[in-house]
Amino acid sequence: MIRREENPDYLNAFLDYSTTILNKSPNSIKEYNYDLAMFLKFIKMHFNLTKETDFSKIEIKDLPYEVIKKIELDDIHAFLGYLTTTFNSKAATRARKISTIRIFFKYLSQDASQKFLLDHNPALNLKTPKKDKRLPKYLSLDDSKRLLDAASNEDNRNHERDYAITTLFLNCGMRLSELVGINVNDIDFDECKMNVIGKGNKERTIYLNNACMKAISSYLQVRPKVVKHDKKNSEKALFLSERKERISNRTVQYIVNKELMEAGLDSRKYSVHKLRHTAATLMYQYGEVDIRALQELLGHESISTTEIYTHVNSDQVRSAVERNPLANL
Repeated sequence: MIRREENPDYLNAFLDYSTTILNKSPNSIKEYNYDLAMFLKFIKMHFNLTKETDFSKIEIKDLPYEVIKKIELDDIHAFLGYLTTTFNSKAATRARKISTIRIFFKYLSQDASQKFLLDHNPALNLKTPKKDKRLPKYLSLDDSKRLLDAASNEDNRNHERDYAITTLFLNCGMRLSELVGINVNDIDFDECKMNVIGKGNKERTIYLNNACMKAISSYLQVRPKVVKHDKKNSEKALFLSERKERISNRTVQYIVNKELMEAGLDSRKYSVHKLRHTAATLMYQYGEVDIRALQELLGHESISTTEIYTHVNSDQVRSAVERNPLANL
């Protein structure tokens, strides 16, 4: 939750701009606020403007805009160094904060009102740290089948709903927020497809295979009827909680975590997001999916993000070596 009363005016102005002009999602706005609050706390400490030794207790409401005008690239580098040495931040974490800082200073130097306009952009030449290349964690095909078996356990009174949720994750590779946001009228049952709202409030089409259509249809037969209206538009939501409200992110995470444990899988190693990785990896390995098609399906802006799924497993490597025409000489 964003506490705007704890922010200086120029930070709140940036958040408003990001919401209304850049059309950023509520989650992105929260991340911007968190990253910049941390940055401004450091700046206050870095410029010796506070005697508070507990970083978490440093207040930024009173940080004057005149200080922002004095920030140079070296000060931003000092912040990144502080993240590394004090918080042991990984390259990916620093990269996200760098992205936020870039957008913030671009706004202040190009798009802000005269009240907050900077005459130079200190983040103009700010470089992104090289990220460690790690293969995404994902379930094997057999593990995925075990998870679906656990989801369909009829001892669970919500097994139709939970099975449909897991089926969509493993077949479509959608994000948690996308699944929670699905409305019944988003689904085109004749064309076997549905529209979802992804990152940055961007709408895209997801095509539904036979398993998805069967799972959704079975769930709709037992889905509770909702007549009340609320802020979550629960009466329109595809997936409902036991309170007959649009299902929450936390509830979906709980459902998947429980299914992982029932399937004998490590719930500390896997998560809802790992199911997205699983869907993408299985489609690439078994479906011979073109990487551009996979990019479109997952809703990635950059093809480089999708390329993490083009890794090969050890069996593929072994098979490639054995097929070498020199192997039997």
